[in-house]
Amino acid sequence: MARVTLTNSTYLDLTSYHTTTATTVAEAYQIQGAPVPSDMTLNVALILPRANDPTALLQSNWATRQTTLQQLEDNGTLWSTYGADPAAYAAAQAELTALGIPLLGNAAGSDGYISSVESRTIWVQLTPQHFTDLFGKTLYGAGAYLQYWEGELSLPDTIGATGIWFDSQPLWGTYPATPNDLSRGAAVHPTDGPLSIGNALLAAGRESSAYAGEMANWFYNFPLTGIDVPTATVGLVESGTGDVMQPGLTRTFQEALNLFRERAGLSTPGDYYVVANNGQDYTEPMGNPGERTLDVAVVTSANPNSTMGLYAGSGFGNHATSNSVTAYQAAFWDQVNNPAVVSSSFGIFQQAAPGSPFASAIRELFIDAALRNISVFVANNDWGSSYNFTNGIANQNIVLSSAYAVMVGGTSITTLAAAPHDHTVEALYGLAVAGDLATLWQLMEGGLMTLPSGVAGSEAVRTLLIEAVWNTYAISGHTIDPAIDDVGAGDGGVDVTQPTPSYQTAFGLTPTSVNHSPWGGTGRGAPDVAADAGGNMWYTTPQTNMLGLAVADGTSAATPMWASLVAQIDTIFEDQGLPNLGYMNDLLYIAAAIAPASFNDVTFGNNVTSYRLGGHIDSDGTAITLTGFGYEAGAGYDLTSGLGTPNGTLLARALTAIAHSQMSFGTSPDMLDADGGGWQSGADQSLMFQAMSASGAAIDIGLGAGGFDFGTNASGAYAWTNRLAQQSLQSDFDPNLVRLFDKQAQGWIGQSVVASGQDVSVSINGGSAQAIQGTLSSPFGFADFVSDDGAVRVARAVAVAETAGGADDQIAVVRVRQNGENDLSLIFYRVDDLAGTIDGKRPGHEAYAAAADARAYQLAQGGTSLGGPGYGNYEQAALVGVDAGDFIAMKLTNQTTGAFFWAFAHANEQVNSQSVGHLWNYGLNTWGWEDTYGGGDRDFNDLIVQLDFTSASGQGWLM
Repeated sequence: MARVTLTNSTYLDLTSYHTTTATTVAEAYQIQGAPVPSDMTLNVALILPRANDPTALLQSNWATRQTTLQQLEDNGTLWSTYGADPAAYAAAQAELTALGIPLLGNAAGSDGYISSVESRTIWVQLTPQHFTDLFGKTLYGAGAYLQYWEGELSLPDTIGATGIWFDSQPLWGTYPATPNDLSRGAAVHPTDGPLSIGNALLAAGRESSAYAGEMANWFYNFPLTGIDVPTATVGLVESGTGDVMQPGLTRTFQEALNLFRERAGLSTPGDYYVVANNGQDYTEPMGNPGERTLDVAVVTSANPNSTMGLYAGSGFGNHATSNSVTAYQAAFWDQVNNPAVVSSSFGIFQQAAPGSPFASAIRELFIDAALRNISVFVANNDWGSSYNFTNGIANQNIVLSSAYAVMVGGTSITTLAAAPHDHTVEALYGLAVAGDLATLWQLMEGGLMTLPSGVAGSEAVRTLLIEAVWNTYAISGHTIDPAIDDVGAGDGGVDVTQPTPSYQTAFGLTPTSVNHSPWGGTGRGAPDVAADAGGNMWYTTPQTNMLGLAVADGTSAATPMWASLVAQIDTIFEDQGLPNLGYMNDLLYIAAAIAPASFNDVTFGNNVTSYRLGGHIDSDGTAITLTGFGYEAGAGYDLTSGLGTPNGTLLARALTAIAHSQMSFGTSPDMLDADGGGWQSGADQSLMFQAMSASGAAIDIGLGAGGFDFGTNASGAYAWTNRLAQQSLQSDFDPNLVRLFDKQAQGWIGQSVVASGQDVSVSINGGSAQAIQGTLSSPFGFADFVSDDGAVRVARAVAVAETAGGADDQIAVVRVRQNGENDLSLIFYRVDDLAGTIDGKRPGHEAYAAAADARAYQLAQGGTSLGGPGYGNYEQAALVGVDAGDFIAMKLTNQTTGAFFWAFAHANEQVNSQSVGHLWNYGLNTWGWEDTYGGGDRDFNDLIVQLDFTSASGQGWLM
């Protein structure tokens, strides 16, 4: 029998990549282990390779993935394509049987394990002799939890496994006992006080708390709040615990769950099931009832109409230890309950080396979830940039940082009521109440919806002021509190063991570690998103035993919060005839590119907590030195909060629009097509060229062999952005905030009719500008060309009616926010092409106005003219009779002055021999108008207009 050595399969390759420079377990732990007793057993997973590589499928767009997976499922060939080769699987089983090794598990997981051709997994039970027979190594032990081997493992060549995992307790023996300082002696000495802004109420004992459902309503705008409809099933990874109750209690889990729901204001009983086929345990370290209780409390409160599945994993009979991987497998392969969303607050603490069979096992596990069409949310952990390693550098959970899971970070919410009591935000609060524009602008980017000076009483308790990175650590003299190895900050960073995912690259990101070589580099940035995790705002939960009330924190709360939101969006998808979101990471990044108001941008705080042992700071009796490695929040995506926290309804609208576009309009031309690093027009169309720069700039637009150029003034300090324009199109967005940011000029706008296939390029002050997110936004009618000197948005002036399911005779929702003082009205009319032609008449033709009037859409309330709602105000209306693929243009009339304006600059007046553009693109089917003849103050927010072609479909829950 020939044997194959497995590369990177030492014990330290399993546990300690990038955490120590030791090469042997004995050196790393300073131990001399002994062979484990002959009657000890260890349950091990052997994972075989896939019959075919699914990478190409998973790299395709969401609609292609969904369509292909459904076709394979319908044909009964999904797992013959992407599971193990049946013959190779049978040969491996035969070899294991010949070696006398007991096999565990079956496809149903009746003994707590999943072994199947589909999962490519064979669970086995190994005695020390079996371990030697199988892997060619002696199994050593030291202490209660550490079992290890020296050197690399090997396998009989007839087994062919490429992945290995152990069902063993993960919390002990993971970290090297004498870790190396990899920071090269780095040291920082923070002044007394919190390490980060917006978390100080905890130390003062004045933190707030709320039920998850209240947070979902007050801060995160969940789309189905108050709508009584069953929502998609949420699976919860609850390793070892399931629904077990504290010994001696007579109350059942169901009774305790119902009691908590009553306290949270829910009159109906909770619905759950448990998958715990081999036992569960209440006591740590076997079970983790506190984690279970927190997860359940968040989901049942934030998303009360979902069934919850509790997955305990392999249990504790027959030498099982309910390692969280077994709970993941139980959830992913539950083909009875089929949870649409799986949330895990459990870490996998081993830092497995890239290229190791251990890293392969976990990587392929999450690919299984993607192929099963499950959305997976994973907590990005709770120790800040250190990840609780004492090596002095920034560490990211490299095993769990799957590109096919959504990594969730943590924030701290400070309300208007709480802000005066947190000295780190007190000054911001004062400026916000005083109406300071710079402060309010940054706070609005983070989700502020109401002018703070107008909020009083009980409303202040539920009104967001600031959301910062969750980081509760603080220095007092020579003491840090909480202790640095206690949870207290959101992790975040870069997994340099894998390439940057395509969705992050397309977003324009190159996530880069703060560590120096050889521990630095680029890779998968984490987290992807975030939500409240504690600090100044905790979660109201049951006590650990599910009785009474308590408060809890952690990304372990933020993660089921996100899972709850996506369960609601899955329900909306089903209502609109769409499949579940499943693997959805790319859709989140597309949504952030085209509809940034889908996320609240967290721009305050940091997660800098990295440390090494020894020094002058006392951490609960341990001397440490802070080293300063970590990450800061900033505008847009960052490595502390990802894309930000959700505006649930706006995110649901964006995701449904993206999904329908990909599903039903995949053949529609993009605005621009990428061509070998350049761009070409995707159709004959009228394009706007919007200049955005902090100072005056010379803009050159290349169009084939020709083009044009123009100069632009600087954009106003508070010129409206995609985010603000889209935020303002919410009925509860404060009109006072809208009016406060009036008369902020945009740059110059040019416009030209461009032929299909014509090259399009932009330079600013002579330097080439790059459309870094162009592949994400161009299918939705715009692309930003960016350089160090500013940006130029290239955008269509016409909307394309990408209706739900490609259906005709639909309702299009119209949302308008007025920020001009004149009386305004608007008509929407159908044109024949993207250049605005009607029956051969181009904009500007003497008969064009009559043709537009004849093509005007009827409003649901009657007539064709939509009046502006008044200065600062909001209104929603609807167009009827909209067909799939309709090209829709607009005409604005200033009723006060009698002037009217088209979306096409060449049909408008001229100033200095240049046609005046009156329309500005603000992202996904959103535009702003300038209502004054000659260009006025060029703020392009006198009337903000959004066309929404999908929200009225189904039950209309997103209207």
